Amino acid sequence: MDSKMKGIVHCELYNKRWKEEFYKIKSMIIDWIGDLIIEVEHVGSTSVEGLAAKPVIDIDIVFDSYKIFPMIVKKLMTLGFIHEGDCGIKGREAFKRNYEDEYMPYHLYACPKDSKELLRHISFREYLKINSDDRDTYGNLKLELAKRHPADINAYILGKNECVQQIYEKIEKSNMLLTKYPF
Repeated sequence: MDSKMKGIVHCELYNKRWKEEFYKIKSMIIDWIGDLIIEVEHVGSTSVEGLAAKPVIDIDIVFDSYKIFPMIVKKLMTLGFIHEGDCGIKGREAFKRNYEDEYMPYHLYACPKDSKELLRHISFREYLKINSDDRDTYGNLKLELAKRHPADINAYILGKNECVQQIYEKIEKSNMLLTKYPF
């Protein structure tokens, strides 16, 4: 991402490149810590074909338990990542690269396989893949909010909250909320 774009809320129509970029990043992660993890999941809006999104890949590294987590942190630190803690979201550990790399922008998280947050991410992704009306409503809202709040990420996020909560309610009612990983 161009440094001039930081702080700007940019949302665009789905781009097939996002999936390709995810696989490049996934390959890098597996090369580094594949022996310590179960899987690397593409989550967030860029993982849903047809959904408008900010062009930033969201990635959940799935690991077995917190017993192994210190080794993951140590290895990622030697590769230039900073562990930022859970940032207030239990079961999701955030990492930030301390330098720009050759990949498109991405958010990197690590979640134990029994994390409710991991299961919510995957449930949300899978629900939107098969419910095009909700996917399109959510995508159009995101495009509108990005136009309305181009320099205010907090307003953009707050503007999405009600729609996201409604989708989670539909996921729960449809019994699509995952209760274990792998499914």
